[in-house]
Amino acid sequence: MAATENKKETEERCPDCGSTEIIQDHHRGEITCTNCGAVIEESMVDDSPEWRAYSSEERAKRARVGAQTTYTRHDKGLSTQIGIEDRDAYGRKLSPQQRSQIYRLRKWQARTRVNSATDRNLTQAMRELERIASQLGLPQSVKETASVIYRKALSQRLIRGRSIEAMIAAATYAAARQRRVPRPLDEFAKHSRTSKKDIGRCYRLLINELGLKIPLTDPTAYVVRFGAELNLGGRVVKTARDIVDKAKRNRITIGKDPVGLAAAAIYLAGILEGDQRTQREIAETATVTEVTIRNRYKELVRSLGITFTT
Repeated sequence: MAATENKKETEERCPDCGSTEIIQDHHRGEITCTNCGAVIEESMVDDSPEWRAYSSEERAKRARVGAQTTYTRHDKGLSTQIGIEDRDAYGRKLSPQQRSQIYRLRKWQARTRVNSATDRNLTQAMRELERIASQLGLPQSVKETASVIYRKALSQRLIRGRSIEAMIAAATYAAARQRRVPRPLDEFAKHSRTSKKDIGRCYRLLINELGLKIPLTDPTAYVVRFGAELNLGGRVVKTARDIVDKAKRNRITIGKDPVGLAAAAIYLAGILEGDQRTQREIAETATVTEVTIRNRYKELVRSLGITFTT
């Protein structure tokens, strides 16, 4: 089996030719220069595992360490947990006395994992975060960012006197915007146990107190998503994206809601390409009103000079 060679991310230079093209061969334990072939270092200690795995299941089975740390757990995934199998290390069933003892140990171990007000707050918040992310289909990167934002708010005592559900929903919304995952605020309010007004208030609080840098939402991201939900063809989606790009070049998008603008662009593109959806269908998908779609549609037609052929 050929050795795999990875470029060493370092500022080292070859002592012979001065080249920075240095690679590290983990199989031979050498650091060599690809320019002149000089061996810079040899007999290096191999810190990789002594076993090999050819699938993710086999790698997980042979690994002797736990899962990586994550901010989406109140203890970052560092604590242990007593299993519920009621069997010993050899797979044999435990006696009734041993099961009773393990039950008491399991109960006290679960209590010691959450033994402070901060841990209880984080436990409830991370549970709510997992529920909202599952409902909205958010990736792991958004969940990690949301948990970090919430932990910062908790350390600065911004949670005191406010709803945990509203704060974690606001943190998730801010994380989704930072990670450029298009989700309107109405969807967070729909799947949260609090109102849109409370989420917006907590969102503004996080922005002001934590100094979060939130990029502007690109309407193009909503165009792709809404087009997939409406089962639109590729030509309609491409035309809608071109309409949004022209609107951005003409500075029409300034001060406009990106969701409503994307919905109007889809409606206009459907008319131009002959694959039209009704305003009600688009409004239900984009969670905006039909009046918003009509207003943005008229602005796009007037500002871009679009004409319709009969």
